[in-house]
Amino acid sequence: MTSNKNTPNRLKEILRVFLSIAIIVVGITHFTHPDQYVRIVPPQLPYPAELVYISGFFEILGGIGLLIPFASVAAAWGLIALFIAVFPANINQALHSIPIEGIPHHPVLYWVRLPFQAVLIAWAWWYTQNPEEQPNSL
Repeated sequence: MTSNKNTPNRLKEILRVFLSIAIIVVGITHFTHPDQYVRIVPPQLPYPAELVYISGFFEILGGIGLLIPFASVAAAWGLIALFIAVFPANINQALHSIPIEGIPHHPVLYWVRLPFQAVLIAWAWWYTQNPEEQPNSL
């Protein structure tokens, strides 16, 4: 009979893979569809295309790093920083109702999406906690 003792760790590891894949896919779209993201970069920030490529690069790097045992905690902290860094673009999108391909265009949705950034931050932070107890971390 299987113990339920490992169920929380199993769920945590499944969610780690899910977050990693999701953030890698989003990072790739920064390179395949950069114009979608350039539109939401606040106009006060210089070099919007470059910022999109940089954020995409770090999303991919963070997603990969989250899966590598010796790098996962650092990657999680990096993703937290990234989620905070891109938040102004999400605010700009909500303020100006800027559509992005692949996200239903509804102004209320953009505002509802803003608190999800806190969920992403908390999700990544979860992988900074007790790394010695995580099967895929040191």
